[in-house]
Amino acid sequence: MSVCSTARRIAATVLAAGALVSVAALPASAHDGDHRRAPKVEISSVQADSPGRDNRSNRSLNGEWVEITNNSRRAVDLDGWTLKGEDGNRYKFKDFRLSGRSTVRVHTGEGRDTRTDLFQGRRDHVWGNRSDTATLRDDHGRTVDTETWGHHHHRR
Repeated sequence: MSVCSTARRIAATVLAAGALVSVAALPASAHDGDHRRAPKVEISSVQADSPGRDNRSNRSLNGEWVEITNNSRRAVDLDGWTLKGEDGNRYKFKDFRLSGRSTVRVHTGEGRDTRTDLFQGRRDHVWGNRSDTATLRDDHGRTVDTETWGHHHHRR
């Protein structure tokens, strides 16, 4: 066997080993990126049309709600975040942490806040039955998620 062919075989082996190390490192670096990514919080469900007659009773007001879900494993501090409708009605979260893999329902009317239900304390309906857009923003005013329904649903 010549020195030249031995050198080629060694070079090929080194290149192949380098390629394998690179492939093996990809999942680790992808995982590191996930570790630093901000938690995924979203508007997971909306009930804009309260069941029954729309009147200003607390039962009717609390029949309309927006659910916010934290899909990450880590808790997210929602203090200063806002939930806003097209007409400008805005709810501001105060001193509330949403646990990992959990959901909170934000009702329109009055009630006692818990870790699964928050209440805006309003005396009139907030969400349009036929169409509206709910926008969730973080404490820096950046849009985190929007949910649109009704006649302008295609603009989402």
